[in-house]
Amino acid sequence: MENRLLTANATLPGYDRNALLPKIVHLGFGAFHRAHQGVYTDILASEHHSDWGYCEVNLIGGEQQIADLKAQDNLYTVAEMSADAWTSRVVGVVKRALHAQVDGLEAVLAAMCEPQVAIVSLTITEKGYCHSPATGQLMLDHPFIVADLQNPQQPKSAPGVIVEALARRKAAGLPAFTVMSCDNMPENGHVMRNVVCAYARAVDTDLAAWIEASVTFPSTMVDRIVPAVTAETLDKIEQLNGVRDPAGVACEPFRQWVIEDNFVAGRPAWEKAGAELVADVLPFEEMKLRMLNGSHSFLAYLGYLAGYQHINECMDDENYRRAAHALMLREQAPTLKVQGVDLAHYADMLIARYSNTALRHRTWQIAMDGSQKLPQRMLDSVRWHLVHQSDFSLLALGVAGWMRYVSGVDEQGQAIEVCDPLLAVIQQAVNTSEDGDARVKALLGIEAIFGTELPHDATFVNQVNHAYQLLRTQGAKATVAEYAAKL
Repeated sequence: MENRLLTANATLPGYDRNALLPKIVHLGFGAFHRAHQGVYTDILASEHHSDWGYCEVNLIGGEQQIADLKAQDNLYTVAEMSADAWTSRVVGVVKRALHAQVDGLEAVLAAMCEPQVAIVSLTITEKGYCHSPATGQLMLDHPFIVADLQNPQQPKSAPGVIVEALARRKAAGLPAFTVMSCDNMPENGHVMRNVVCAYARAVDTDLAAWIEASVTFPSTMVDRIVPAVTAETLDKIEQLNGVRDPAGVACEPFRQWVIEDNFVAGRPAWEKAGAELVADVLPFEEMKLRMLNGSHSFLAYLGYLAGYQHINECMDDENYRRAAHALMLREQAPTLKVQGVDLAHYADMLIARYSNTALRHRTWQIAMDGSQKLPQRMLDSVRWHLVHQSDFSLLALGVAGWMRYVSGVDEQGQAIEVCDPLLAVIQQAVNTSEDGDARVKALLGIEAIFGTELPHDATFVNQVNHAYQLLRTQGAKATVAEYAAKL
């Protein structure tokens, strides 16, 4: 299979793959990582003779992804999609691929303890951190954490695996590695540090002290729209390449990576491949989470309810386009601290990216795991507006859209397949409340999402109730049109 991908009609690895060393162990070999960090590192190897390679690991789920990768000598395709042209490259920087449940946890831990490993990076989605999104702290009652603390040498969670690998490195006299989150959370490095150190303190206080002194947790901001891979995606890549690649992914041409330059054991020169190395990532993260991800979630809930399956269909509706643009510039941009960025241009560029007809990014996919996303994408901005007594009606509409969505029935009376780590808690709130103000109150009572103050703020509650009532009585399309008419 290797030779077939190396004959693909694509940009091929023009470097000696044998010269690469697996200096980065990456947890979470999903579509986003393949299309983002994998591409930056491949460009470095191709154009700058970098010897940084990856050992890819999936801890839970994704067995087939690892099997597919192994079957083709760890090569995979990334196709960039735009309405007028597709281009593709075969990425060759993966040296090894492991699955904790197939190859065994010992193989994963051994890989993390190899002397040359300098970075452990992660794309495990927000729910993989076993933290409370409202506080950023480790949930010691999380089922994975409870199980890991009872048996810390055989961990299943990402924090547990990282701490056990660091414990083994410390015992063997090996230096620590950098732990780099590439997930979509504000201050993702701080969240990672919080959960790792809190878990380590529960295991061994001496180990925790060593980790706090020896390990860095740089924050990152990652941006590239990578829709979930479908059979149609793989067919299109095969037409483009002339070779079938079950590990292939497709994405938009745009990519951005902002990295806090804080590494204890060296790093690739990612800036040579277009990354930005900075002292403080937070302003960039907030910009992206609020303007891009916040408007994405807004469109996902309200678009799905209106029957729009893809984000580009929302962009074909002038009211949705206007509402999303206004959400970005009127309600999200004023809350930001980022300097030297033309936010009006950024908003225009986001609308253009959303309008890419080749992407077919499903509203249902973006709507997943809302309990983990709402706090940083919308609620932090709402709190800013409450302090400044400014308008946040579109944010309130987005929150109400989430509430209608997680109620589990669409406007045609069809069941919605709601995917969320707090699904049981959400369903409890939905099932024990009348639809209307009582439903809003029940959902606002979920402290892990809304915290303790927002549910008692009359301005916020009234705005969400008003939006929710409109969504109930006239549907999402007419409600968005009503809000857009006032802009």
